[in-house]
Amino acid sequence: MQLHDAGRRGFASDNYSGVHADVLEAIATANHGHQSSYGNDAYTARLQQVVQGHFGERARAFPVFNGTGANVTALQAVLPHWGAVVCAKTAHINVDEGGAPEKVAGLKLYPVPTPDGKLTPALLDAEAWGYGDEHRAQPLAVSITQSTELGTLYSPDEIAALAEHAHALGMTVHLDGARLSNAAAALGVPFAAFTTDAGVDLLSLGGTKNGALGAEAIVVLDAERASGLPFLRKSNMQLASKMRFVSAQLIALFEGDLWLRNAAHSNAMAARLRACLEGVPGVAFTQPTQVNGVFARLPEGVADAVRERFFFYDWDVAAREVRWMCSFDTTESDVDEFAALVREAAAG
Repeated sequence: MQLHDAGRRGFASDNYSGVHADVLEAIATANHGHQSSYGNDAYTARLQQVVQGHFGERARAFPVFNGTGANVTALQAVLPHWGAVVCAKTAHINVDEGGAPEKVAGLKLYPVPTPDGKLTPALLDAEAWGYGDEHRAQPLAVSITQSTELGTLYSPDEIAALAEHAHALGMTVHLDGARLSNAAAALGVPFAAFTTDAGVDLLSLGGTKNGALGAEAIVVLDAERASGLPFLRKSNMQLASKMRFVSAQLIALFEGDLWLRNAAHSNAMAARLRACLEGVPGVAFTQPTQVNGVFARLPEGVADAVRERFFFYDWDVAAREVRWMCSFDTTESDVDEFAALVREAAAG
């Protein structure tokens, strides 16, 4: 029984979209017979090969249920109890994870204000200090997001410079890759170019926002760096008993080019949306549109008027700033209808 209006569309989040048909097929294919539980199955073994093909032969993947679990467990695995994490103030771990890094992992976060969601070596230094001071949680990791929560991109060189600086301070580099596929599609480079080759130590590999059904993974780029991960994944309630169904989804996305096709499409729909609204009186864009998110400031009343047909979130209510997200299943007609409503409301 279908309980929702399947014709209802929106630009609120790429989490609102359904599951790609190829991913559903992969789940169905894995759903025959018996396989060992807790990752001792053929699909999770195959996923290791797929991940190594993208990130290098020393990489190891740990499938988990969600992005918060991936981020928290990854950071906990590489930090002592007295460790702290430097991140952008807009980082998901700081804003949208309900305090899980602090409550679950017991980690201190040092958020740094940034204009575009990106950290630099100079911004890192704003909080990477006090080493040896027993009164200060020790900044031993930096977490960046690619693409960022503001829809911006780090270049491979920018990540490499940040990683080099962080490593010189004795810090581990973690990358939140909830939208890693969108970043790679936009940059036109393989994943390794801005992760393994740029000095990232471990990352959260996103699948859910790009067509999967609750499938993410922690990827350690040098498996020896996080020997406690198998134990932490269990104690953090991120160990799937029927892991083959999580792994099968990630194989469907990353073994071929489905991840790239989905991400490139959602990026293209965001670019189309921005192009449709460029020059509309009263509509001002607040960030570059580099991946699948568009950030804009609207005239008073426009957001609520458009939300009667298409739902989306306010980003900064006081500034009348909104966020529009495109998904792998966003269509050109979705974009064109939505843009027409925004133009009409802005004109009125």
